[in-house]
Amino acid sequence: MIPLHTSGEEPDVPVAVLPVGSHEQHGPFLPLATDTVIACTIAERIARSYPVRLLPPVTISCSQEHADWPGTVSISAATLSAVVRDVAGSLRRAGVPKLVLVNGHGGNYVLGNVVQEAGGTMALFPALEDWDTARDAAGIETPAFSDMHAGELETSILLHARPELVHEGYAGADHLADDRRHLLTVGMGPYTESGVVGRPSLASAGKGEDVLASLVRAFGGCLAVLQQ
Repeated sequence: MIPLHTSGEEPDVPVAVLPVGSHEQHGPFLPLATDTVIACTIAERIARSYPVRLLPPVTISCSQEHADWPGTVSISAATLSAVVRDVAGSLRRAGVPKLVLVNGHGGNYVLGNVVQEAGGTMALFPALEDWDTARDAAGIETPAFSDMHAGELETSILLHARPELVHEGYAGADHLADDRRHLLTVGMGPYTESGVVGRPSLASAGKGEDVLASLVRAFGGCLAVLQQ
């Protein structure tokens, strides 16, 4: 999961890719590191297809809404923002002026503000539209709003990329909670006992493969805009 360069040299390219995950519950069948695994998987496949410098991941982020479940660990939005800005500054001093944040956790809202304030030197990927296109391409059946956490999308990606991390039980774990209007105030606890919001029973490795292929294609547009 972590890129290693035995020669001590990094590729001489102007764009780096930083996976940003989380360490939070994902129901009884996916690991705490699910978002990190997904962000790293996307970033690694991007690095195979495009001239970018692949960085090791940020593995703990803003997961306060999942605090009701043991194992979840969070940092503040201010800390995550500072880490990303420090990484970008270090890269600039090393001659890498552009940074793409490959975000695997929907609760990292602050990353959008960091990118907005970066003056065209950062990008956030995948965008919501990229996820929507990937869902359509893969035939994901659950609407994006309903498929919030440990559902069809995330389980499909892990079934394809890291099937050994998916435990038994996902086929019977479906739970929908479309009215989550107080989520930011009360967290996930009132909306799900298991931590699942979605329909993991519909997941498949084939869907995960198609999602990732679509996201890799979409990254070309992101990179073109960043390099203008």
